[in-house]
Amino acid sequence: MPKFAANLSMMFTEVPFLDRFEAAAKAGFKYVEYLFPYEYPAAELKAKLDQYGLKQVLFNTAPGNVSAGEWGVSAIPGREADSHRDIDQALEYAIALGCPNVHVMAGVVPDPKEYAKYKQTFIDNVRYAADKFKPYGIKVLLEALSPQVKPNYLMSSQYQTLELVELINRDNVFVQLDYFHAQNVDGNLSRLTDRLKGKFAHVQIASVPDRHEPDEGEINYTYIFNKLDEVGYDGWVGCEYNPRGKTEDGLVWFEAYKNK
Repeated sequence: MPKFAANLSMMFTEVPFLDRFEAAAKAGFKYVEYLFPYEYPAAELKAKLDQYGLKQVLFNTAPGNVSAGEWGVSAIPGREADSHRDIDQALEYAIALGCPNVHVMAGVVPDPKEYAKYKQTFIDNVRYAADKFKPYGIKVLLEALSPQVKPNYLMSSQYQTLELVELINRDNVFVQLDYFHAQNVDGNLSRLTDRLKGKFAHVQIASVPDRHEPDEGEINYTYIFNKLDEVGYDGWVGCEYNPRGKTEDGLVWFEAYKNK
């Protein structure tokens, strides 16, 4: 049975961020993820996790200058020093928070003709991350983002991400399989899950097309959860969706899984 993590960047936004740990615990979650921890001291976040009996299972490297259109810098040629700084910072937080997974954000490719250069830069920087994280048993994750969400991101297809994982060739680098993005780009989720078996180390969910709770839309998540069990996936499933209304009101789907 999947282990579900509340995404505190998108869920429980009715309350300030630091109060969302308590809200998630009260709703029955034992695990949390979110985009970025860097606005807060790691010790403050760890105290919240401990206070409410939660485990942090994922966060991202820093996004760069979002107002300038950046969404990660690790694929940007000439930004290697920034990438390594962000990776080192993420490692410090992951160790302090006891977090087993870090998503290394790639970045946007402004000119398709430059794609190969961006791809190689990302490969090199992820190898740096993998080698830094390995002594601590921390996995490096790579995620494809659908063009509807992030146009011109380095990876849009799960198969592109799989290719990168195989080219990087480090045993602690994995796909971050987000079924919302996967359905929007790749489809055929059963075959995709089979193809990625053993290559993904974190899953995220949301309905398609509206990115709400997983009890609506075109993906049968009951089937997907059973499929994850079938392929032997034992990691976490992050609930990276925008609630239709108040977060707690949309958690009827979670009743069968809470406190697991």
